Amino acid sequence: MAMSQRELKEAFVSNLNGTSLWEVTLGSFLTPLCLINRGLILILYHQAKGILPLPLPLISHLLLDFAVLVLPLILSCTLLSSTLHLVITSLALISACVFCYIYYTSSSQHPENTVSTFLQSHIQFNQVPFVTIFRVFVNVKTAISILAVDFSVFPRRYAKTETYGTGVMDFGVGAYVFANALVCPEARRKNISGSRMNHIKKQLQSVWPLVVLGMGRLVSVKMTGYQEHVTEYGVHWNFFFTLAVVRVVASMVLAVLPANQSWVFALLISGFYQFTLETSGLKTFIIHNNDREKDFLHANKEGIFSVVGYVAIYMAGVQVGLYVMQPRSQVRQWLKALFNILLGGFALYAALYICQTLMEPVSRRLANLPFCIWSVAQSLFFMSCLGVADMVLLFSKRISGFHFVPSSWNLCKKQSDSDRKTGEIERHCLVQAVSRNQLLFFLLANVMTGLTNSIVDTLTSSSIFSVCVLLSYMFTNCFVIYVLHICGITVKFW
Repeated sequence: MAMSQRELKEAFVSNLNGTSLWEVTLGSFLTPLCLINRGLILILYHQAKGILPLPLPLISHLLLDFAVLVLPLILSCTLLSSTLHLVITSLALISACVFCYIYYTSSSQHPENTVSTFLQSHIQFNQVPFVTIFRVFVNVKTAISILAVDFSVFPRRYAKTETYGTGVMDFGVGAYVFANALVCPEARRKNISGSRMNHIKKQLQSVWPLVVLGMGRLVSVKMTGYQEHVTEYGVHWNFFFTLAVVRVVASMVLAVLPANQSWVFALLISGFYQFTLETSGLKTFIIHNNDREKDFLHANKEGIFSVVGYVAIYMAGVQVGLYVMQPRSQVRQWLKALFNILLGGFALYAALYICQTLMEPVSRRLANLPFCIWSVAQSLFFMSCLGVADMVLLFSKRISGFHFVPSSWNLCKKQSDSDRKTGEIERHCLVQAVSRNQLLFFLLANVMTGLTNSIVDTLTSSSIFSVCVLLSYMFTNCFVIYVLHICGITVKFW
């Protein structure tokens, strides 16, 4: 019997085994290189013309950011996915050549700009740019992937795995939870005003948009007959529900226990959960029991039990957030912090190797201990790469004497008009636009994905047409969020 279009699409994203850890790690270099190139282009333009923002700033900065920051991400997971190493090598060579050009043309004018004086210089500390960028690009990559996965031009090895394995989209789910934890009130050391019960009540109120979005997605999927990958979260469950439950559970734990020990709880939660999977019948129940008609638990077992693993990832994210948000003023101190983050990532990769050898492979479906370790390790590595890119841009800004690259650190300086000029550049920055309305961007991407799927036959589309659809889809998402940012509109649901 011929399969329906819905069944074909469900089969297309099912029973996949993922890619290698190395390929996911390799992809971490792409965004930092794109950010360096964007910054160096602005510095070169300023050196040539002596003015910024660019002419027609409202549209030219959006086009520049889209072309340099978003376009390479779309191409690298579609047409250029088989040559990812060549893409990264090419971008690195371009960055190195432009950086050397800026260094040699500027060092004669500013001979005092040595590496040692740079290390001693002080940074303006109002936000940590690489944390913002990490959160934004986890969101952007998620937005690209949720539509791209329905096209045949998107490699099947990048899609979510069925039971075991490491797909790029598997990391995206863990990274999304980790990114939320980095900036939660506990990680930002916000004093919990009033009683602990009031704090928990406040957190319950703050997640209602996620619950509403989850219900909205559930109703729309069931009513429209949209394709579902049931073994991902279950029959009724979806990622919005996971985000809401994780936030509430983590808040309740952190209201009772100290946030600066959250890494201990992350370890205990994920370790105990793995022990339960190994010693009870829980693993068999989640993977092999297909009696989904029985009750709510049977229907949504993946979504319900994986929450435990995501809470562990969230706790680890709170610990990293506390460390990263510590006030540091010197470049040298930040480089040491980045080295420690990178070291933490490598230590977790070593732990992951041991876990996968002695226990079982990574499983997003179970959200097991290896999955938790991998999500945090890969997040730390990606974040440290973004931090190093920030440092390269900061050094480029210092040697060139041009300080107005958006979404990056600034050195402490005395120019009276610098804050006004910086604000003007940030106003025309796509990264800041997405950062301002992250949940709305994620929601918009989900709605646009459903809309595109209802209009386009994704399975039979040619590679070029698929990429054109993806570019149009991402440009629409970015344009809407950019216009809101230009107008100074922050859409808060609560």
